Amino acid sequence: MGAGHNHGGPPPGTSGTASAAYRGRLLIALVIAVTLLLVQIAGAWLTGSLALLADAGHVATDATGIAVALTAIHFAARPASERRTFGLARAEILAALFNCVLLLGVGGYIVVEAVERFQEPADVPGGPTVVIGLIGLALNCLSLALLMRGQKESLNVRGAFLEVLADTLGSLAVVAAAVVILVTGWTRADVVASLVIALMIVPRTVKLAREALEVLLEAAPKDVDVAEVRRHILAVSGVEGLHDLHVWTITSGMPVLSVHVVVEDKLLEAGEHDRVLHELQECLGSHFDVEHCTFQLEPRGHAAHEGRVCH
Repeated sequence: MGAGHNHGGPPPGTSGTASAAYRGRLLIALVIAVTLLLVQIAGAWLTGSLALLADAGHVATDATGIAVALTAIHFAARPASERRTFGLARAEILAALFNCVLLLGVGGYIVVEAVERFQEPADVPGGPTVVIGLIGLALNCLSLALLMRGQKESLNVRGAFLEVLADTLGSLAVVAAAVVILVTGWTRADVVASLVIALMIVPRTVKLAREALEVLLEAAPKDVDVAEVRRHILAVSGVEGLHDLHVWTITSGMPVLSVHVVVEDKLLEAGEHDRVLHELQECLGSHFDVEHCTFQLEPRGHAAHEGRVCH
């Protein structure tokens, strides 16, 4: 007396994850990041600027993070198998979490180095530092423009976007510190700028890590009200109850729902499975951002036989 239905959205194991559409833009952002990294390493070596070195370190994690994001998209596109029935779509979430670890590591390194430099500040030439900082700012703004839309749809892309955003703010801090050095001669401004870069990394990184962990712990998507989902299902004509309602996310752009729906016995006897399924899928498809759904229609009392095997 059960029935299942798979409605809409990219099927598990396909390349239709939210990140896949932004593979080309991520690749361009990676090329930009590597170019900027080489410029900033050379600049830090020539000027002795800790802020530039800190920013170069962040760009290095930026490039690594984008490369990891691209690798995750590649693996997420692999087809499902008998062992991995959703394929490797979760690789994108693991990539986002890996980016968080990288960002926090770089932030910690910058803080330690800044404390040492504050006691013995280096002689940093403001002019060359301003030029290199402006180059970094321009390149980072280009990368931000490329990833702006994708970061709203995918945690994987958002991880890369936050890397670039923090680096953009870092470039601003480098330019500001260089201007202060040029105007006042206060070389500790370079150290202060590096600390600002480190502090800007933490809040967004913690937020991203929390969202990635929510997906790994199979929490309901933040934009789905499970109580409302339950109310809408119960409002479908002929539905008497429901149980085992689960809503979770495989990866960004792939929300999933499964539920056992108790239907009036006379409807099942009359063969109205299709009508009930159609109404359920229409309801969820039009009111909620959950399109990959599995419904089991069952008669009253059937749940008593499931306790030991189906939960």
